[in-house]
Amino acid sequence: MFFSEAVSPSPHILIVEDNPDQLRLLIETLRSSDFRLSVAFDGLQGYDRALASQPDLILLDVRMPRLDGFALCRRLKANPATAGIPVVFLSAADDLSERLIGLRDGGVDYILKPFESEEVIARIRIHLGLTAKDLLDDACLSAEHLNEEEVLVRAAQSQLLANLSQTPRLDELAERLGVSEKRLSRAFRRCLNMTVFQYLRNQRMRTAQRLLTETSLSMVAISEEVGFTSAANFSTAFREHTGVSPSDYRRGDAPGGFTSTIHDS
Repeated sequence: MFFSEAVSPSPHILIVEDNPDQLRLLIETLRSSDFRLSVAFDGLQGYDRALASQPDLILLDVRMPRLDGFALCRRLKANPATAGIPVVFLSAADDLSERLIGLRDGGVDYILKPFESEEVIARIRIHLGLTAKDLLDDACLSAEHLNEEEVLVRAAQSQLLANLSQTPRLDELAERLGVSEKRLSRAFRRCLNMTVFQYLRNQRMRTAQRLLTETSLSMVAISEEVGFTSAANFSTAFREHTGVSPSDYRRGDAPGGFTSTIHDS
């Protein structure tokens, strides 16, 4: 749904907002600055329209049906075709932890409702200017095409690798991405030929191997870093996965070739 001529050279803004009053106000605000506008009324529709129209910037509400703003942003940033599009969150919730979630997961800015029209326009122009400097990088990113399952896997990997010491449960991970556990598990099996747990275990072991060879951290510190409740549990898991104890691995007593069992992300 466009509100200005498609041939216009003006920047294209996608508004993803389910509240009719807020949407009307945003349209009136941005029309005055001669932006080209598209709208979506929930997260799933927003994702489809972002892929189809490749807007210059996305204004994204947080609380929406079917797929919330955070889950939508995670998918957009996991897809090379949309990863370079700046996402500006809009929310009435004045909560620091919520704002940090949005910024950590790929948003470039956060505007609180009720907003001032001048502020919205100013922030949009700032981020459009910053994005223009990175057009070559964005072009490289969007040259890679992923299907929907590959996007989900990449988004899940980003969430898992962000903090191996406190990884989410499968149901929490699926909720963050706005999908069911079954759909997420199926995507991992099809794309990586492994379960989410197997992928996570491999990444924990890979990180542990790096820490054992490149740092002098204690076994306790390494076990905590990769998400184990005790050094004993870590040692058992490491031996089962690699065939040697962490201490032997650190001394260089590992059997040749066992690292090949660890899959690349």
